[in-house]
Amino acid sequence: MAGKFQVSSSPHIRAKVTTSKIMLSVIIALLPAALFGVWLNGPYAALILILSIAAAVLTEYCYEKVTKGKITISDGSAALTGLLLGMNMPPRIAWWMPVLGSVFAILVVKQFFGGLGQNFMNPALAGRCFLMLSFAGSMTNFDVAGSAANKIVDTVSGATPLAAIKAGETGNLLSMFLGTTKGTIGETSALLLLIGGIFLICTKVISPRIPLVYLGTFAVFALIFGGRGFDLYYIACELCGGGIMLGAFFMATDYVTRPITVKGQYVYAVILGVMTGIFRIFGGSAEGTSYAIIFTNLLVPLIERATIPAGFGVVREKKKGGDAA
Repeated sequence: MAGKFQVSSSPHIRAKVTTSKIMLSVIIALLPAALFGVWLNGPYAALILILSIAAAVLTEYCYEKVTKGKITISDGSAALTGLLLGMNMPPRIAWWMPVLGSVFAILVVKQFFGGLGQNFMNPALAGRCFLMLSFAGSMTNFDVAGSAANKIVDTVSGATPLAAIKAGETGNLLSMFLGTTKGTIGETSALLLLIGGIFLICTKVISPRIPLVYLGTFAVFALIFGGRGFDLYYIACELCGGGIMLGAFFMATDYVTRPITVKGQYVYAVILGVMTGIFRIFGGSAEGTSYAIIFTNLLVPLIERATIPAGFGVVREKKKGGDAA
């Protein structure tokens, strides 16, 4: 019969957006902050980024080769994981630590759970937290030694801005906004991270929903519990310091580990803001973005279950016994 109909499952309308295009867009959005970190901290920071990316890609390739699975390194997800992990590394860390972190992120968190789309938490942050728990001293040493840093960063031997703020000092907001301060390779410039985040929003790679609610919730939490009263300068320093900008736009919005429901994304973002505030203000460390995101990643299945919309034409009502009809 010549005129057969082809029947297939939904969706019947497919977008032209591919995984590789999404990953490439995110990498492009991260490049300004990454390159600024290299310029600020010197060639060694570039080596850290290269090793982190190479280890992530090579680990994925070797695992899929050994298990005779489909080789997926061309989709860019492994490279993006390596780049994010490298940007979360201190500028003078031992070269083998980001390699170890990338292997853990790709092998344990991503591939052991089924590959892209199956990981239960953000692989890059999982790798960073693994290194934080294993090598806390090295992961919290933010001394800088690049040629540009020696001329620009005025706190080479002092505490990080967030640590100083936590100790009751006043932060240098302009320095934190521009990035001429201490921190990990890719987190210091709030300006460049904002530009990258706006690029992703304008190209519709991400929605502004999670970043804005996350940052807004954290700001309100810090105003209430920060102990500084209604000090907007303090709030601005908290928002520009540490990894919250990097986390809000580039890791909390990860397609795999965020809720798929709109209501769930609002709930998710609020929990992120509260958890980050708890870790920063009441925790032993001045930072808390990484732990807040991976902890909230674990709650995503529960959030989705509670916020999943009713099916078309289905009316949900409670019986006297409490069962749903």
